[in-house]
Amino acid sequence: MKTETSAVDINRNIGDFFYPEAHVRDAGAGLSERTVHYISDVKQDPDWVREFRLRGLKTFLEKPLPTHWASKDLEAIDFDKIRYYLSPGTEAKRSWDEVPDDIKRTFERLGIPEQERKFLAGVEAQFDSEAVYSNIKKAVGEQGVIFVGSTEGLKNFPEIFRKWFGKVIPIADNKFSALNSAVFSGG
Repeated sequence: MKTETSAVDINRNIGDFFYPEAHVRDAGAGLSERTVHYISDVKQDPDWVREFRLRGLKTFLEKPLPTHWASKDLEAIDFDKIRYYLSPGTEAKRSWDEVPDDIKRTFERLGIPEQERKFLAGVEAQFDSEAVYSNIKKAVGEQGVIFVGSTEGLKNFPEIFRKWFGKVIPIADNKFSALNSAVFSGG
């Protein structure tokens, strides 16, 4: 009798690594109003963003898991064990050379090729809850495009940010959009 073997041979050790954590800001594990207020306080959110986050939390707690389009495996998620905000407390670097070596090694270990890193060099790289690298290409700015992360957009362009914020995927779209609305920290 022939035994079945996996059709795909995957080396599962490639992603089995970690670096010591050195976070200045940590909301702790679990999702609650305290978590949302912690994030809002750290981000110095205006009141309307804090209320947006709290509506997101309320909606998240009320909505069921979307098992109609996803498997029942989602029920295994223990949302109380997740840490929703971690930050080293540093600003995003404008040059890839300035990004700490341990974060660069993470991108290398994840298999992001050098060519892709060069291509992405004009965008943003996020590690934990904050951008660690953000280099906006000069040509985009010269064309009149404002291309910034949400934190910078909220602080420097509040009238534009507020007008369009949460319009593509609204809080109540699904449980996970509500979760993102409650704890977003970049993008």
